[in-house]
Amino acid sequence: MLLWVNTRGMVMNKEIRSDKRIKNIIGIIQSCLILILIFLIVFMIIQINRLQGTARVINYAGLVRGATQREVKLEITGNQKDELIKYLDNILSGLRYQEGQYDLVKIHDKEYQDKLRIQSEYWEKLKTEIGEVRSKGYQNTDIVNMSEIYFEMADETVFAAENYSEKIAIKIRTIEFLSALDMFCLVILIIMQTLTAMKMAMNNKLLEQKAYTDAHTGLPNKDACELLLNTPEKVKESTACMMFDLNNLKIVNDTMGHSAGDRLIMDFAQLLRSVIPEKNFVGRYGGDEFMAVIYHTSKTEVEELLKSLYREKDRLNSNENQIQIDYACGWAFPDEDGAYTMQMLLDKADVYMYENKQLCKKRKI
Repeated sequence: MLLWVNTRGMVMNKEIRSDKRIKNIIGIIQSCLILILIFLIVFMIIQINRLQGTARVINYAGLVRGATQREVKLEITGNQKDELIKYLDNILSGLRYQEGQYDLVKIHDKEYQDKLRIQSEYWEKLKTEIGEVRSKGYQNTDIVNMSEIYFEMADETVFAAENYSEKIAIKIRTIEFLSALDMFCLVILIIMQTLTAMKMAMNNKLLEQKAYTDAHTGLPNKDACELLLNTPEKVKESTACMMFDLNNLKIVNDTMGHSAGDRLIMDFAQLLRSVIPEKNFVGRYGGDEFMAVIYHTSKTEVEELLKSLYREKDRLNSNENQIQIDYACGWAFPDEDGAYTMQMLLDKADVYMYENKQLCKKRKI
């Protein structure tokens, strides 16, 4: 059993080290995913700003297309609108160079820029033709045909801007998907980290229990007993402390072997634990010494408990296959002044146990 407990402890230690490595790896991946998510969010904000600016460009590019047709119609009918021409000049300048009062952004797309440049150059030719209309009359010019050509150019520019806007929209949708996937992975990692932390806490608790558990009997070991005895608080009057010592362990070891001695220790531990109520403390204090702390009790109840132990011991000893159990016992209550700590109470019980042990030896003689 001792080998099994030690092996189990080694396995648990290995599991804890493995869990720590997993936790560290999860932490690194989690940090990377957070950084990626921050980058995606910043990139998405940039793309959204571009999309908003592009929408404004598309709107004004469409205005140029319509307003130019209006200008041509006015000129044909003899209504000169120099302010409209100036208005169109300002918009085209803003579209190409981000100048003017319209807060237009420059779209960094080659197809759009090429279309806009061709349209702007043709606008200069169209303005020259408008001058010819004013001096010669529209019948003697090519203004109508040129306005149709310009309309198609403006239409292609708007289409290029819309196409660029759709590319940005696709980027934003892709970023949204990647961000959602990133957050999903983060949630999974958080769940894994929580489960790993819970597993580590459980393993640590089991290791802590192992550190305070006697490997042979399963009772609290000497460290657990010392932990209880080192409590500085004064013991309540209704608390009793018992000390037990196996009288015949050395004889059994010498005559029957240590395996029989181990069995005797186990049988006695089971005897104590089967008779003493679960709410009370029972521990292995040393090689053949055991202690018990009985809470919320009285001297009468302790005496009845000791009688029950003796009766159960005699019942076990009546079995021919049973290694005979023989023990000495001492117990103590705190004095009425209430000045006893648990250690002092155990020392007092130990004195009575020693006296009982000497009395048992005299009886055998």
